[in-house]
Amino acid sequence: MNAKPRQPRARIAVVTMGVKLGDEKRGYTRFRFLSELLVREGFEVDLITSSFQHWEKAQRDCSKECYRNLPYRVVFVDEPGYTKNLDLARIRSHRVAARNLRAHFERMRGSYDLIYAEIPPNDVARACAECAREANIPFVADINDLWPEAMRMVVDVPVLSDIAFYPFARDARIVYRLLSGAVGTSDEYAARPAADRDEPYPRETVYVGNDLAAFDKGAQERAGEVEKPDGEVWAAYAGTLGASYDLATLVEAAALLEEDRLAREARRAAEDHTYGPAQNRPCPPVRVKVLGDGPDREKLEALAAKLGAPVDFLGYQDYASMAAHLCASDIVVNSLVKTAAQSIVTKIGDYLASGNPVVNTGSSPEFRAKVAADGFGLNVEAENAPALARALQELARNASLRKIMGARGRAVAEREFDQARSYQAIVNLIRSLL
Repeated sequence: MNAKPRQPRARIAVVTMGVKLGDEKRGYTRFRFLSELLVREGFEVDLITSSFQHWEKAQRDCSKECYRNLPYRVVFVDEPGYTKNLDLARIRSHRVAARNLRAHFERMRGSYDLIYAEIPPNDVARACAECAREANIPFVADINDLWPEAMRMVVDVPVLSDIAFYPFARDARIVYRLLSGAVGTSDEYAARPAADRDEPYPRETVYVGNDLAAFDKGAQERAGEVEKPDGEVWAAYAGTLGASYDLATLVEAAALLEEDRLAREARRAAEDHTYGPAQNRPCPPVRVKVLGDGPDREKLEALAAKLGAPVDFLGYQDYASMAAHLCASDIVVNSLVKTAAQSIVTKIGDYLASGNPVVNTGSSPEFRAKVAADGFGLNVEAENAPALARALQELARNASLRKIMGARGRAVAEREFDQARSYQAIVNLIRSLL
């Protein structure tokens, strides 16, 4: 009896302009992990990305050996690059990348069975959506931010902003109308295309999350490098020091806490006072550890010096070092400005994995509801330093509460944020469309 001929593996194009590859130190790993998972699940994968490394703001040496002999094939699309996260040069750079991406898909017409692409950049995603339509294959959009909504927090001038941001809104509408399925990094993002289309579409919410095994391994291996004085409570922030992330309020809250602690200590020394209820006891010293870098760092350092705030700016940390610092801390802070469009940001998976309570100033109704329902932290009004100081003080005084909330957060991390488990929903969506 003749054996049945082996069916060729479905070939998927995974498109992202921002990914950490090879021996690179910075970047997101969502699409790299997804590509590896899809290969393990039996697919052939081309990971298509930019020649420009977004985090380093530099061109890659695409000939390096570290980009070869991977489970998936890396395809670099030429992009001129830019120096700032939000300026005209970046817009022009993405436009060139989108044009070169179209040329790649034209050359490869008939080679792919499905295109999976992130949005934003909107024009890059539009190129993917339109090329998929022309090739009559499914297109899945991975929605991890909302442009132009997020841009309005930086530039929001009546009429003028509408004109300036029109191309982003137009491209987003086209992407949403052409998609065959959507994956959102929050429920809000997964549901967003419905506002611009009449037909229902399959959707999944898959948080950015993290590789929990890699987080735990890094934290364990680098734990000895973190020195923490006895009696200090650490509140850690990890991420970008930029427009969306409200580090100024966190610095002010740290200064308020220190001022209050010193005043209480002075009164205690003067009155020889014996404290009763927990709320009357002096708060242990709270130090804020800022892990990350960005355009606002110098300004924030100057503010901390001016206020005498106990804040340490540790700069960019590699992933293992960041994990070790988060685990050595007692509280983690998700600090966002009121107008931030972000819903459930990348760092949340790492925060929850640390086993510490989350103090959240983000205004996203979805995440605030999750913090309350899952019981892993406290919600605080954005840009309110006294309220943030009170939340930090409550947790600093109450080790048992920190332990309870931290354990709940770790359980959520294992259940909903571990990429090895949660990304299976993306694989299942892709299988259903093929």
